[in-house]
Amino acid sequence: MDMVVSVSWLAEHLHDEKLAVVDCRFVLGQPEKGRDGYKTEHIPGAIYFDLEQDLSAPKAVHGGRHPWPDADVFATKLGQVGIDNDTAIVLYDEQQGVMAARAYWVLRYVGHEKLALLNGGFPAWKAAGYPVTAEMPKRSSATYVPRVRKDLLRNVDDVRRHVKGGQALLVDSRAHNRYTGEVETIDPVGGHIPGAVNYEWQCVVDETGKWKDEKVLREHFSELPRDREVIVYCGSGVTACANLFALERLGYENAKLYAGSWSDWISYPDNPVATGNG
Repeated sequence: MDMVVSVSWLAEHLHDEKLAVVDCRFVLGQPEKGRDGYKTEHIPGAIYFDLEQDLSAPKAVHGGRHPWPDADVFATKLGQVGIDNDTAIVLYDEQQGVMAARAYWVLRYVGHEKLALLNGGFPAWKAAGYPVTAEMPKRSSATYVPRVRKDLLRNVDDVRRHVKGGQALLVDSRAHNRYTGEVETIDPVGGHIPGAVNYEWQCVVDETGKWKDEKVLREHFSELPRDREVIVYCGSGVTACANLFALERLGYENAKLYAGSWSDWISYPDNPVATGNG
């Protein structure tokens, strides 16, 4: 199974015994909208993962707006919906793939390997005329044994060391005006981590929410080194996952997620903040 699958591929394999389809729709600031949409209509057999209830831990003083979930807690949830370590999983949303990419990275973190994102997500499925349903799936429970990949994440102490020593390259995935600090409508402080470069996550998908082809992505990320660690962040560790997914498609083996991201960084008053393009 490729990292990105088409709606026609999913339609052909929808009833495979060892396949699970996961609906990841979620609208930031409207936490019930994605789940409500799922209850109204979804791909037949799809289960639902909620960004804040399933793909994040409860908020605390630090850790950002969407703290990274506990591996054991998440593994229990996987088992409850009938997913084990050998299940192939296709993830989709209607937010240009970014919520599905967060789920992808969480699943990679617990050691899952058989993963793909549905190209174009739920809008592409519907546009192709494939069936939708409001029926809730019935899946037997399973046992999921996490094989945690701690190497995929970086924390605030790691980032502090890299800011001082410059060993890694920091990539900020937010909109450019948030990176520069000109506009900040979500977090209490604008700007970016000193030394970070800006690669807006929206640039890895097209206007329909489909992933750009590898040739285009390779050109887009052509200045990112492959022989140096790349730490990717955003506002809260969600949209950064779209960039990480694209980098994994291109074969980058040294790309890591700063899980708490900007909202965690600024929760420490002594952490430096840069503004503008520098």
